[in-house]
Amino acid sequence: MTEEKCPQLVDYFVVAGLDPAGPWRPLDEDGKAASSSSSSPARAVEPVTDLVVIAKGLGEEVPEGFTCIEKTLGGHSAELSAGLINNPHLYLCYRRGRDKPPVLDLGILYEGKEPLKQGWYVIETTPYSRLASLSAGGAPTAHRVFLTYRRALDSQGLHTVGITDIALLLPSKGEVAPHTFCRVDKNLNTGMWGPALYLCYKRYPRYPQEDLEAFPLPESVPVFCLPMGVTVESWPLNTKYQLPVFSTFVLTSASGDKVYGAAIQFYESFPRELLSERQCVRLGLLSVVDRRPITNRSLHVKKSICVLSHWPFFTVFQKFLTFVYRYSISGPHVLPLEKHISSFMHNVPFPSPQRPRILVQLSPYDNLLLCQPVSSPLPLSGASYLKLLQNLGPENACTLLLAVLTEHKLLLHSLRPDVLTSVSEALVSMSFPLRWLCPYIPLCPLQMADVLLAPMPFIVGVHSSYFDLYDPPTDVVCVDLDTNTIFQSDDKKPLSWRSLPRKPGKTLFNTLTNLHRTLEKICTPGQEDATLEFLLTDFDQIYRRQKQLELEIQEVFLRFMSCLLRGYRAFLLPITQAPSDTTTDCSSLFNLQGFLKSRDRTQQKFYSQMTRTQMFTQFIEECSFVSDRHACLEFFDECVQKVDVEKPEEVRLIDLDESHSGEHTVFIMPPEEPQEPDGSECPALYSYETFPTLRPDLFDQPQDQLRVPAKGSAPSSPAPRRTKQEIKLAQKRAQKYSTVPDMWSKCLLGHCYGLWFIYLPTFVRAESAKVRALHTAYDVLKHMENRKVVLPDEVCYRILMQLCGLYGQPVLAVRVLLEMKKAGITPNTITYGYYNKAVLESKWPSTNQGGRLRWAKLRNVLLAVAQFRQPIKRRQKSGSICPLNSLPVYLPTSRPAAVRDPAGRNKAVDENYNHVSSPSRGGLAGKLQQLLTPTRHRVSVRRAASVDDRRPGGGGGGIGRRVSDQRQSRKSQVAETLLKAKDRLVNATSEVLLSSCSLCRSCNSLVYDEEIMAGWTSDDSNLNSSCPFCSASFVPFLNAEICDLGPVSRYRTRVFRSRSGSRPSPPALPDLPPVLCPQLGGSSVGGAPQVTVAYLSPLVLRKELESLLENEGEAVLAQPQFLDSHSIIFWNLVWYFQRLGLPSNLLQLVQASPLVSQLTQVPAPLSEGSAVRVRLLWDTLTPDTDQWPPLYILWRIHSGTPMRSYSWRRHNHPFTLSFLEEVLRWVGMNEVHKAVTLFLDTLAKQPGSPRIQRSLYREFLFLTLAAMGKDHVAAFDKKYKAAYSRLSNTLSRDELRKKRVQPPSPKAIDCRRSFHPTLEC
Repeated sequence: MTEEKCPQLVDYFVVAGLDPAGPWRPLDEDGKAASSSSSSPARAVEPVTDLVVIAKGLGEEVPEGFTCIEKTLGGHSAELSAGLINNPHLYLCYRRGRDKPPVLDLGILYEGKEPLKQGWYVIETTPYSRLASLSAGGAPTAHRVFLTYRRALDSQGLHTVGITDIALLLPSKGEVAPHTFCRVDKNLNTGMWGPALYLCYKRYPRYPQEDLEAFPLPESVPVFCLPMGVTVESWPLNTKYQLPVFSTFVLTSASGDKVYGAAIQFYESFPRELLSERQCVRLGLLSVVDRRPITNRSLHVKKSICVLSHWPFFTVFQKFLTFVYRYSISGPHVLPLEKHISSFMHNVPFPSPQRPRILVQLSPYDNLLLCQPVSSPLPLSGASYLKLLQNLGPENACTLLLAVLTEHKLLLHSLRPDVLTSVSEALVSMSFPLRWLCPYIPLCPLQMADVLLAPMPFIVGVHSSYFDLYDPPTDVVCVDLDTNTIFQSDDKKPLSWRSLPRKPGKTLFNTLTNLHRTLEKICTPGQEDATLEFLLTDFDQIYRRQKQLELEIQEVFLRFMSCLLRGYRAFLLPITQAPSDTTTDCSSLFNLQGFLKSRDRTQQKFYSQMTRTQMFTQFIEECSFVSDRHACLEFFDECVQKVDVEKPEEVRLIDLDESHSGEHTVFIMPPEEPQEPDGSECPALYSYETFPTLRPDLFDQPQDQLRVPAKGSAPSSPAPRRTKQEIKLAQKRAQKYSTVPDMWSKCLLGHCYGLWFIYLPTFVRAESAKVRALHTAYDVLKHMENRKVVLPDEVCYRILMQLCGLYGQPVLAVRVLLEMKKAGITPNTITYGYYNKAVLESKWPSTNQGGRLRWAKLRNVLLAVAQFRQPIKRRQKSGSICPLNSLPVYLPTSRPAAVRDPAGRNKAVDENYNHVSSPSRGGLAGKLQQLLTPTRHRVSVRRAASVDDRRPGGGGGGIGRRVSDQRQSRKSQVAETLLKAKDRLVNATSEVLLSSCSLCRSCNSLVYDEEIMAGWTSDDSNLNSSCPFCSASFVPFLNAEICDLGPVSRYRTRVFRSRSGSRPSPPALPDLPPVLCPQLGGSSVGGAPQVTVAYLSPLVLRKELESLLENEGEAVLAQPQFLDSHSIIFWNLVWYFQRLGLPSNLLQLVQASPLVSQLTQVPAPLSEGSAVRVRLLWDTLTPDTDQWPPLYILWRIHSGTPMRSYSWRRHNHPFTLSFLEEVLRWVGMNEVHKAVTLFLDTLAKQPGSPRIQRSLYREFLFLTLAAMGKDHVAAFDKKYKAAYSRLSNTLSRDELRKKRVQPPSPKAIDCRRSFHPTLEC
């Protein structure tokens, strides 16, 4: 598993203000308009996009659109070649613009002494194709000097922050690089004489200086940091500084992603030397008449520091910025300011479930606490519903909701910039799931105020001083957050919250009124400056009520929107035909008229206005197609279902996920102070008069010390993942069904089918006939519907729909949708989006019936005629022809084929293809078999075969018998399928035996598959099951044994000795595959490799499988390393897929595994016809041979059945052949209670404790299976249950439980019935 860095808390630290050395000019004479430099000091001009060098001495002129740098900063000549002998008079020219990515850096290349950096460009020639080298003309090539530059990437866009100013300076003339300029420390003058000349350029100060690849710094940041612009102000000398003002803003990218900014604005001193005489007069620093200096006034200018982040931790950022500001005005300090900034940016991670609380110690006296955001399916935003209700009240909040839903022009204004952003974010969030698509600027700078003239809806926030300069347009609704008033034009009817739908609107208003009263009681100001003790002890206690109230207000708006759009999914129109030009129109995707008719007549006006908005159209498109908001929309659909009750106001919609909350706190220490070599403290050298220019060399580099496991680092699987909401809903259903016995098995069954559909993309990709594989999956869906399987989610349908789109099968996707609706499942937003995507993007078949369809019909007719003629040809070859309805059809039955050994004795084949000795016709077993033969078979069996032929058998080779012509066609197909399966089994070279039987260590009892299933819980993280005998929790295990079958012709059965004497078993039949019996000894025969893994519940297995696919990608399921690296998941998948008869390619991985290679010892690859066969066994593969053998093993020993181990016979157990026959007699005569009493009496006569691990029910069940066959399992269950009820009258249930007499619980019986067929014994 790879690792990646934690999400970074802060992306950029920016300083914005008026550059003293930059181009700026004072206010005009009337004092009304500021220069562009004042409004946007650092980004007033366009960035530099092109650089050229021209030779004026050779007649070259400045290219059009370029500006030539002719003077240095001190007014001296800026000639680049002043030190050359043959001076061509070279000058540097630049051009500004937006037509290409800007220039980011400048440099100088000494050719031959250093290589050119990657991504840099060299200015080798002038625009007139002359050499642009700055060295002497006759100098060797190795000594040439060129200007170089680095340009922004095309992918970063045209608005990447670049170079804004370029200058040249002569240090020998006292010239220094201006404030915020970067100097290139390489001399441009390489000639023999002349002063040293250096190049410098300017970008506005920020950290890091390089743009992040995933998030280039927006160029408009300084404008939002100082929304009212920058001016130089003259104050009386004793005037106190104003307190810093905190503001927040939101930047929205073209893709809709939000970037949150937090800034504080403060004043600092400004030097008089930078002002002209006229400017000093205007600022009152010089007298008007005699120009005498006025010393009782001081100059000040506004500056801002800002952080940018993708996370709206506004309170945390305010504390950090305040600390940085205080640090800059105090001192001296041992550490520079840059150390604290880089420490906060690189060492403070985003709070995660592993680190839910992060305490950052900024200094010995300053700290702040970060807490993990509330885990909610709602989108994360910087909204504060508390401030919304606090500043607007219930009535105005409802009125603004109406304005947002009908897309009005809204202008919010306040003297508090931070309140503007919080309330604006709440306005666009309370209309969820509708998303505001029009212009949205929570804090709009003055120079961007022209947006208020836009002919479209918008939500804009401005400082209240805007109204001192401008009048808003008449069609704009103005909202004053400081006075809680709404101003509307008199020309139009004023908005009123009563225009909302009556019932949900009244509920919304009443609930907000009650919450507003509560808010007035609990909100107490003055908690901003928190101590360390407060943060660690009282933080949760103080803010818990406010957080709870914030969620309650948010839930009120969510409930209103859920009632407003109730039932909207019923009016979505799926695409069921080949797409046309109007298929994706909103009118084709949504039945608007039907939706309006379903609403009350008095609400028609409001709904008509709302459905015409861009928000509603976008909402319908997002519900109809795949979008990045599918998780949020699915959550909203669940909310709609919850409010569809009589009293929706009592339903809780937002359930907080407290699973990841914790008290674990991580301490982030401040940067360490350096020490002298002798251990003493370093002197405090850093003090600042104004906020300093950040020096890149003082920043610490990131250490990458905080890492977490990567999520989604591997390629994503084609199978759509379950959302958190689907997982939570599946857990609730599992918890509900775990208490209902007849529903728990269906719940487990649904998760098993979900596992197969998650594996389906891998299976389809490996199949050559991909369309046939998709139809197989569709048949599985229909089979699930017939079995009434309880599906935990819609993933099964969703995956098949996506694969239909991937492989161009839109018609099958429509059939899947119809099957889904037939099952009573309404597709959610995610499934519906994948369905429409599959239908829309796939190529539909032609609607006209061409020659291809006619040829297909003719082909089907010919194939049908050939199938009818095949039986006639077979009869002709045998010499006689019989009617069609009397043709023999070979079908497998539940009776074994009777065979003859060389000595002429009758032999039968049991359900495991093992040869058993049939007792004589008059024997007890034959009588029992005749007694227990089902009535519907008994008459025909008497006429067709002997008693020996009626001996029970499994699904081995078939016998021939005549069937009626009404059932011949269907059974012929079944026979053909089974014969093909038999051919595959014959070619098998390896066999895998699987068993889930596990031992409970607490009571030394064997617990079987259905009992393990019944003991599982609904917790998808719990591996334990409960023992049915002692109720102890234990981890069940799945055992696998890989056996080598070898070539069929070389197979030899082992020779065993029976108790009556030695007798070799006959060889295996050539037409039957050799099958090894389950392992009965303590170790496997012949060194067959065994694997033991935890037996996982389908709920646990699904969670682990989804985690594996998320971390390593779907390709891991088809890799040979899957078996070794993730053996638990692999063997559990094999077990469940085999239990349900679902196709997979997992057994091919077994073929290629080292286990099979070691077993077969065949260096060459297996042949194409080779295969791996799987048998699922009921009993354990590795029984404890120190215990008494089970009854069914003793029966097989007495019957002469070949066994893999005969160590059982060394035990002195009390179970004789007469005992077994007596038990079978009582069972056959429906007197099971007498058989139980006989068994208990026999155990009571033995000295010491009985050495058995199986319950009485299991002993009798397996004995019945071995002697009579699988057809008697259901009948035996009823008999044993009746016998247990009869025994309960004489013995207490606790006593019977201690003796392991009780039958399986109804939950276990239902699990066995659902996961049919019954396992082999």
